[in-house]
Amino acid sequence: MECIFCKIVDNTLPSRKIYEDDDNVAILDINPASPGHVLVIPKKHKMDIFDIEGLDLRRTIEVVKLIAEKLKKELNTPNMNIIQNNGRIAGQIVDHLHIHVVPRFPNDNIDFRIPRYEMGQDQFYEIQKKLNINSKLPDPPTPSPKTETEEKK
Repeated sequence: MECIFCKIVDNTLPSRKIYEDDDNVAILDINPASPGHVLVIPKKHKMDIFDIEGLDLRRTIEVVKLIAEKLKKELNTPNMNIIQNNGRIAGQIVDHLHIHVVPRFPNDNIDFRIPRYEMGQDQFYEIQKKLNINSKLPDPPTPSPKTETEEKK
């Protein structure tokens, strides 16, 4: 199966390009979440964030910022979501790295909020230990006694 974004990069599939340089292309999303929804796509075929080299990712992020600034100015919207999905469970539909830049407007009824997952202090600490890269970890927190209201939840 051929990659739809590679076809756009190669100009074998039409798109509504708004930006192009040696490394990236930006197009209007054909199924926009809002007017001005843009996809920034690296020209090199990379599956996701784990597949792209650091310098190439930095160049792509610079284009994302450029596009966001243009949207802010031209569409008069300082609010926007910048989203990059990795894998099907996370919502990635096309297997080519791309970053959504979604302008937000009052009453647009878009809801990208992430539901909250409740965790105890011990679970936070265990995850912090697993993910710690270079910071000195404090001693684990001492569990505080729950109030009567917290116990009823």
